[in-house]
Amino acid sequence: MRSLLILGGLLPGAPPPANAGPENTGPATDTVAIADLHDGTTATITGIVDRITGADTFRLRDDSGSVLVHIGPGIVPFDTGETVTLRGIVDRDFGRLAVYARDATRADGSRVTFDHPYE
Repeated sequence: MRSLLILGGLLPGAPPPANAGPENTGPATDTVAIADLHDGTTATITGIVDRITGADTFRLRDDSGSVLVHIGPGIVPFDTGETVTLRGIVDRDFGRLAVYARDATRADGSRVTFDHPYE
């Protein structure tokens, strides 16, 4: 995970992510399809909450596939069927890609942020 964080520019002394700065406080505008996610990157994806899989996890789907999303610690603030755009770190979770969400934007424009103390 350490190399993942360096790639994402999240460790002290690492260069900031390309979309960092006061003019870019929300999710990046360039979204990628779930099928195009790559381990070790920070990505913005848009999809529909397919199902809640745990207190702090859910599956997000788009036309290309679905991915497990971790928001923890906390309780998933979305409803099944809700459309969200989220930005997060892509990593492998037991061999499968997963996204550790940093923030999300609902269809109405409201924004939710998530903290991951284990990062």
